[in-house]
Amino acid sequence: MHQRRGLVRCCLSDPRLMAHPKAAMDQFTGLTVRETVEQVAALLSCPPSSEWVAAFMDDHDELRHLRENFLVPKIADLPLSDMSLVDGTKDSIYLVGNSLGLQPKMVKKYLEEELDKGVHGHMEGSRPWAWAENNLEELMARVVGAHPEEVALMNGLTVNLHLLMLSFYQPTAARHKIVLEDKAFPSDHYAVESQIRLRGFDPEQSMLLLKPRPGEETLRTEDILDVIEKESASVALVMLSGVQYYTGQLFNMAAITKAAQNKGCLVGFDLAHAAGNVELKLHDWGVDFACWCSYKYLNSGCGGIAGAFIHEKNQYTIQPALTGWWGHDLRTRFQMNNVLELQPGVKGFRLSNQPVLLVCPLQASLEVFNMTSMQVLRRKSVLLTGYLEYLIAHYYSEDPSQPCKPHVRIITPSDPQQRGCQLSLCFSMPIEKVFQELEKRGVVCDMRQPSVLRIAPVPLYNSFSDVHRFIESLGEAMATSCQ
Repeated sequence: MHQRRGLVRCCLSDPRLMAHPKAAMDQFTGLTVRETVEQVAALLSCPPSSEWVAAFMDDHDELRHLRENFLVPKIADLPLSDMSLVDGTKDSIYLVGNSLGLQPKMVKKYLEEELDKGVHGHMEGSRPWAWAENNLEELMARVVGAHPEEVALMNGLTVNLHLLMLSFYQPTAARHKIVLEDKAFPSDHYAVESQIRLRGFDPEQSMLLLKPRPGEETLRTEDILDVIEKESASVALVMLSGVQYYTGQLFNMAAITKAAQNKGCLVGFDLAHAAGNVELKLHDWGVDFACWCSYKYLNSGCGGIAGAFIHEKNQYTIQPALTGWWGHDLRTRFQMNNVLELQPGVKGFRLSNQPVLLVCPLQASLEVFNMTSMQVLRRKSVLLTGYLEYLIAHYYSEDPSQPCKPHVRIITPSDPQQRGCQLSLCFSMPIEKVFQELEKRGVVCDMRQPSVLRIAPVPLYNSFSDVHRFIESLGEAMATSCQ
């Protein structure tokens, strides 16, 4: 490994570029991912599929140091890995940040600080329990493209979705429909269905489900806008995901928001698979409301504290249907006079004291995000996911001349503007067997029925070498599955 990296470094004629990784990659600005990979390969005098290409891009990745802030499990630590097939001392190939992000190293320290406190922790220390989450809202706002006063950290995603819809979904006999994708995440589907029933309407009549065209896997933006145009007189709310969990499709939230609001519809987004994954501009886009979890790309651990957004234009016109003590103005909250001084906007939707032990891991993660920007992360993400796509196409595309050759089909849009870092893969062989063989080889990904493996190289901590190792492991897994 050290010899290989040394050779890669020697391929650069200007040694100053090694001290400035971004400068080395700037020479490829404006190129497609394919052109970048092939020009790096030409620079190194090696095939584009060579591990040297991955090593070069890792060596010149300006974000590579961020990986050091996370705990990457070793292969030997994985319960289903097979030490007869792989070296257990190596880092696992962790490509499941779309489901559960890696643990930041500072989590343990922050948790221990809180566990060592007594009752005075309510008002003292770096994270006073009575307002610990408030200290993180500016960091979170940067991730989702909002003003700090438009963001609150509270509850879980589905709880927040219900609280927000109770206020934003105000159906009438004429306008009662909610637009959502046909294969929305189950929590969203259930929440929408129950909110419709709560208001006395029939989900069969009031849920307007968006479906791809026959033979296609993803929704076309023009079809979404066309439905809004044709059905807007009956639509109260457009409620979509930012990134579709199954296909990995990134919706054009700006265009959808503008089109829906022009027709008098309110717009909300579930950003569970978008926050920390893609660049968001909730304030600039004028989105009415949004909510998201924090344990996927935001790395706060399963069940971590969730986020909510209400645009400032709505802060005095939309009020919570349910109120609690934590929605009271902090300056007078502890006067205990039972006269509610409701905080404007999303802050007034708080109900209860947030668990400080859930604040700690989110703080640890957001501090890492604050070491860079979503713009820079997104730039790496496009290259990293594009590199994965390139190698899959190189090795595993369907070949009509070899009908028996196993192949992989990517159902996620190829256009980088229509996806985040996740690629959803379908196989020409039973998916369960491939998944099991990948697990044996130290690959951490996830399988979603009926036929998809979701692979997510996260720019915050994944490397180009992770991607190359995955491709090698995938080849072994597919070959074994065919036996």
